[in-house]
Amino acid sequence: QVQVVESGGGLVQAGGSLRLSCAASGRPGGRFPMGWFRQAPGQEREFVAHISWNGGTTYYGDSVKGRFTISRDSVENTVFLQMNNLKPEDTAVYYCAVVVYGPSNGDYTRSNLYDYWGQGTQVTVSS
Repeated sequence: QVQVVESGGGLVQAGGSLRLSCAASGRPGGRFPMGWFRQAPGQEREFVAHISWNGGTTYYGDSVKGRFTISRDSVENTVFLQMNNLKPEDTAVYYCAVVVYGPSNGDYTRSNLYDYWGQGTQVTVSS
């Protein structure tokens, strides 16, 4: 069993920045691809960003490209999402997810690739 815990959400004004953190634990010795998704009220869960197991490859959803940056710790399964120039439409619950059993080269934009999810952290951007 893998535990996934997000932190760092909060309230920020438009144009501001936030940094989310996510720690995955429970599988010693392994490093896994990880991703961020978000879900706003009444909307489907949306892909935000993905990072490969070694941090060498990253992908972003079109709506966050150029504003968000995903990175990871070089040793542990800890990832970060630096969010700059935030907009009111970025308001959502942000979820961190981990690929443990699926293929490392699967479709990272699909939520069903990911095996474990955190509880989510709320990000609210005021105009």
